[in-house]
Amino acid sequence: MLTIIYIGGTLRGAAPEEDHGSREVVFLDLFASPILVALQKQLDAAALTQRVIAHNVANVNTPGFKKSSVSFTEELRRALGEDVLPLVTSDPRHIGAPVPLARVEPTVVKEEGTTMGYNGNNVDIDQEMVNLAANTLTYQAAARALGDRLSLLTYVIRGR
Repeated sequence: MLTIIYIGGTLRGAAPEEDHGSREVVFLDLFASPILVALQKQLDAAALTQRVIAHNVANVNTPGFKKSSVSFTEELRRALGEDVLPLVTSDPRHIGAPVPLARVEPTVVKEEGTTMGYNGNNVDIDQEMVNLAANTLTYQAAARALGDRLSLLTYVIRGR
């Protein structure tokens, strides 16, 4: 009988004793790979960006309304180690330590310092439409990449 235990992202199991004694079998958590986590985070960020853009467009004529945007790309780059000099740290709480990918979250940032019209509103509808198109492409690309990755896992698991 095979006993399987889930330990912090890794499945461990004990295979039945054979002629050579007992052995431990380690199963990897297939869904904890950095690529899958990054794609999931990208989809979450694109969904939040869609809601923020819709909110900005809905308030294009509201006097005094200040638009918001989503900050995510730089956090993701730092978590993936792009454009960062590698520092040796022994704890994720150390200064300069990269943020673990699982803890990267998109954040909404309100832009208070600008004004577009006489009423204090700073929403540029043309810019919002450009942002909407770019976000749609980002979402579609991430969804496609995630689907391809999961199809590959399905292929590997089924063996055909």
